[in-house]
Amino acid sequence: MSTDYYKVLGVERDAEAREIKKAYRRLAMKYHPDQNDGDKAAEEKFKEISEAYSILGDADKRAQYDRFGTVGDNPFAGGGNPFAGGGNPFAGGVPFGGVNDVFVDILNDLFGARRGGQGRSRRGSDLRYELKMTLEEVATGITREIEIPKIETCPVCSGSGAQPGTRPTTCPDCNGAGQIRVQQGFFSMARTCGRCSGTGEIIENPCRRCEGRGRVTSKENLEVEVPAGVAEGQRLRWTGKGEPGYGGGPPGDLYVVVALSEHPFFERQEQNVTCRIPISFAQAALGAEVEVPTLTGKVRMKVPPGTQSGKVFRLRKKGLPDVDGRGAGDQLVTIVVETPTNLSARQEALLREFAEISGDDVQPERRGFLDRMKEFFS
Repeated sequence: MSTDYYKVLGVERDAEAREIKKAYRRLAMKYHPDQNDGDKAAEEKFKEISEAYSILGDADKRAQYDRFGTVGDNPFAGGGNPFAGGGNPFAGGVPFGGVNDVFVDILNDLFGARRGGQGRSRRGSDLRYELKMTLEEVATGITREIEIPKIETCPVCSGSGAQPGTRPTTCPDCNGAGQIRVQQGFFSMARTCGRCSGTGEIIENPCRRCEGRGRVTSKENLEVEVPAGVAEGQRLRWTGKGEPGYGGGPPGDLYVVVALSEHPFFERQEQNVTCRIPISFAQAALGAEVEVPTLTGKVRMKVPPGTQSGKVFRLRKKGLPDVDGRGAGDQLVTIVVETPTNLSARQEALLREFAEISGDDVQPERRGFLDRMKEFFS
C-alpha cells in the first residue's frame, strides 16, 4: 500500500462515511487552488486529498482498498492521474464517484456569493430610518409621516440608462452573458465580466438625467404606525418599501429603528418607568397626599407618616405597555426628603423646640478650631 488514504484525510480506519466526507470538505476548502493562488504545494495537496476521497468516499472502492490495499479501477493508479497536464478532470463527468457531490458544495461555498450578484435581476437594497420617540409616545403608540429617500426608474430613459433614441448594446466581451469563463489551473470558472459589470450590456450614450444608471433619487412621504411599548433600538419592517430591484428583481425593505429621546423626569427600565419626587420634612414626618406626574397624566399618591428619604412607592400599571399586548409595567416613585434652607426666625425657633423635645443636640457650635484640635489629640 503506497499511500495511506486514511492518513491523507486525517481520519481513523473505522471512520463513518459522514466523517470522511466532512474531513475531505474541510481539507478541500483549505487547499483549493482558488484559495491558494499560485501555490504549487497546495495544488498537489488538493490532488492528493481528492484522490483519497475518490476511494474512501465510494463504499465499494473503500471495501476493496481495505481488503487489498489498492483499487483496480482507481483512475489514479499507475500514474494515470487525471490532473496531470492541467486538464480539467471534471469535464464530461466526474470520474471518481462521490467526489462530485462534495466538490459542487465546495464550489458553491467558494463562488456562490459572487455568482449571486452577477445576474441581471437582483433584489433592491434595504433602507434604514431612525425614528425619534418620547416616552409619552412609546406609552400610547404613534402614527407619523416620515420622509424617506426613494430611488425610482428614470423617467427620461425609462430605466434603460441610454439616451433617448439609443439603446444599450450587447457586451462584446461576454456576449451578453454577464460572465466570462476563465481557466485557473485545472478548473474552469465563471467570473463577472469586467467590461459590463455583469449586466451583459454596454451603454455607449448614457442618459443625461440618470447618467446611465437607469434610476434617479427622489423623496417619498410614508405614513408609519408604531405600536405602544416599543423598545429602544427595536426595528420595525415595512416589506417592499426599500430600494427597487434591478432587472425586475424585488424591492428591498424599509427598517424603522426606534430611538428614544432623553426624558427630563422619567427613566425607563424595560416596561417600568422610574422617577424621583421631592417632599418636605413636614410631609415626610406627618404624612401627606402629593401629586405625581405619570406618562398619561397626573395622579395623587399618599405618603404615610414617617416616610424616609429613598423610600420607593409603586404605582401599578402606570409604566409602559407590553408591545405584544400582555399588560403594562409599573411606575416606581422614589421619595426624596428635602432639608429646609433659609429658615425664618420663627421656623428656626420651632425646629429648635422640636429638637429639644426630641432630645437632639443642635446647639450652635461655639468652640474654636484650636479647642477641637486639643480635644482630638488629648
